[in-house]
Order: sequence, then structure tokens, then C-alpha cells
Amino acid sequence: MRYRLIALDVDGTLLNDEHELTERTIETIQEVHDQGCHIVLCTGRAPASTLPILGQLGLEGTMITHNGAATVHADERGQTLVNEFAFTLPEIEPMLDYVRRKGIHFDVCTSFNMYIERISEYEKQMYQKFLINPKLVTDVSELELPIVKFTLFSQNELDRVQEEWEEQKLYGHLRMIRSGDLFIDVMSAKANKGNALKALAASLEIDPSEIMAIGNYYNDLEMMAFAGLGIAVENSPEGVKEAADAVTSSNNDEGVREAILKYCL
Repeated sequence: MRYRLIALDVDGTLLNDEHELTERTIETIQEVHDQGCHIVLCTGRAPASTLPILGQLGLEGTMITHNGAATVHADERGQTLVNEFAFTLPEIEPMLDYVRRKGIHFDVCTSFNMYIERISEYEKQMYQKFLINPKLVTDVSELELPIVKFTLFSQNELDRVQEEWEEQKLYGHLRMIRSGDLFIDVMSAKANKGNALKALAASLEIDPSEIMAIGNYYNDLEMMAFAGLGIAVENSPEGVKEAADAVTSSNNDEGVREAILKYCL
């Protein structure tokens, strides 16, 4: 087997649109793992909502979470922070003022916890779908904690927000990415899945040529570019598919399983 590490995005890639793993995909991932391949989930999710997916796969190991801002190792002893790219709350105050004024839902994350100031039934359903249990606080600005991700969630306002923030450079020296149709993430400029995967590969003494990465969105591009083989699932935007080395079936048609069978087994 050529590849020693397989990096997998979770939502829209590994999971289908019902946020489910198929039994055949689980069996195929376990088979390639049993042959000595590292399986690394690389996701925008927090560790707490990634760990259940790792558990469904029957695996332990290292997870790249928060779109690369926090790398966490999980085993029977618990979760250990391996690496994080953090920033401070004062650095996002202009953006916090904006979303509060416009009434746009947001959350802020440390490596292990998520904080919100308000929540509606619609947002509650979204968090439940992603296995997230955010902590409700009066004012996130009073937390005085290092933050790894600031996320906006909206059905119809994010195109305008993205355009205005780009024009005004409201995010300053931080990095703003569209991590999904309904999400904008602001993180450290160093934080992306590619940098996190690069650091992990170096610690495992694995060459990029020995890595296969599969994703579906723009926040996966750095990870796919770093890997020796970067694969997009069919449901990816055209720009992501064009940047990939190969395209596999959609997340609803077991694209991850198809790619592993084709390139690894």
C-alpha cells in the first residue's frame, strides 16, 4: 500500500447528507487501518463532536479539528492537545460588534469548548446535528481565554458579510474562510488543515507523497494540496474539484470508500 496516512474531512465528505457513516465505509476504513495506515479526521468540528465519529469508526488517534486550529490526540486516557493556533478576543472585537449589531448568530471556540451569547430553536437544531453542546454566556468578550475559531452561522447573510469584511479588512491579520454555505470562520493566519497536517506528518515521519487527503470544500484545499494525492468528492464546488488531483463519488455515494478501494486496497 502506497499511502501511510489518509486525511479525511468529515461533513460533506466522510458523512452523507444525513450526517451518517455507512457500514461499508466503516469496514473499508477499518481494513485500511488494519494494514497500517493512519486515519486522521480533519474537520471544522471541535474535538467533542469529532470524537463520536472516530468512535463509530472503532478507532483512536489524532484529530485535526477547528479547521486546523487545534490538533488533539484521543485514546483511552482521554484527549490531549497536541497543537493549537490561537488568538485573543480583543482581536475580533470589530467583528463581534458587527454581528451583534446585525443580529447574526456566532460562536467562539477554545480548543475544547464553544461559547455563545444567544440561541434560537433553528440554531439549537444545527448544533444538535453536529453533536455540539455550546456553553451559553452573557458576553463572550469577558471570557479572557485564547480562542482558536470565531464562527458565523446564517442562511442568507453570509455572502454580504464576506463581501463587506473583505472590503473593510475587518478581520485584520486573522484569516477568514468560508467553511460551508452557512458558515464563515475567522482563525489565526497560521491555522489551516494543511499546516496542521504538515506538522502531524513531520511528527510521524511521513512524507507528503505518502498521504492521501479527501475533502469537499474550500477549507480543504490546503490539506489536499499538501497531500501526495488530493481528492475531492463529487458534491464539491467546481473550484475545489478543479484544484484536486482526482474526483471520487459524492458523500451520498460512499466517495471515501470508493477512493480508498481504488488507491489503497
